[in-house]
Amino acid sequence: MELTTLLYDVADAVATITLNRPERLNTIVPPMPEEFAQAITAATRDADVKVIVVRGAGRSFCAGYDFGGGFSHWDAHMTTDGRWDPGKDFAFSTAPQLSPTQQFMSMWRTPKPVIVQVHGWCVGGGSDTALCGDLVIASEDARIGTPYSRMWGAYLSGMWLYRLGLTRAKEYALTGKPLSGREAADVGLINEAVPFDQLEDTVAARAAQLASIPSSQLAAMKLIVNQAYENMGLASTQTLGPILDGLMRNTPDALAFIERAATEGVGAVVADRDGPFADYSQAPPDEQPDPSHVIEP
Repeated sequence: MELTTLLYDVADAVATITLNRPERLNTIVPPMPEEFAQAITAATRDADVKVIVVRGAGRSFCAGYDFGGGFSHWDAHMTTDGRWDPGKDFAFSTAPQLSPTQQFMSMWRTPKPVIVQVHGWCVGGGSDTALCGDLVIASEDARIGTPYSRMWGAYLSGMWLYRLGLTRAKEYALTGKPLSGREAADVGLINEAVPFDQLEDTVAARAAQLASIPSSQLAAMKLIVNQAYENMGLASTQTLGPILDGLMRNTPDALAFIERAATEGVGAVVADRDGPFADYSQAPPDEQPDPSHVIEP
């Protein structure tokens, strides 16, 4: 594989996929979703791989979709003659062969267990992606959230809904407020939170445990759990979510938001969006991820 946004490595029956845009907090741009699906396919086909680990390089797992330059890198799929084309948008965002969400869902569909290692910022589309994994282990100071709940988006993978009960799901859907890694583990959104200096060792130990189990056994248990949630309507949720996301990116408020981001910078609009909640970049330093916590690929 020739990868430009990811790194791929195999050692001791574990394939490690590393999001590798650290200078941009691993924000999602083309061809990252396609490359991610290719890497999952490679790991799935490799008989020597029993477990897959997904992580991010630098100081964050993934800060969501990159909208610093508008959304122009997706224009071919979403616009006609320079204007938003809702027909193109919904066809792109729901097609299994094209949809970024469905490309990231390749880790749900592989029969091999996927452990997602989260540190730093894991927000927006980054959280939608991370929660598609089978086990999610985070550093205690990570921040996991969906700021798009306030402007310019909607749930994509739906995993926030399926991992939380109704009470918590409504709370985070309506407010978009983030959780620390510790809080996310405590409410059952993720599996485990550990101090950052223990994160990689914890993930490696869990991967080694899973690798000691026969692959067919792992595949059977993953399949039966996945099937239960698919029977709850996961596919329908993942069809509606990206369609609503397209609509929410093109309301008058959303268009004003992105136009201001293009002229004044993302920081200006984010400050207004998150200031009333005093979170994300507007939170005090002790309520943000420690910037010294860096994953070296």
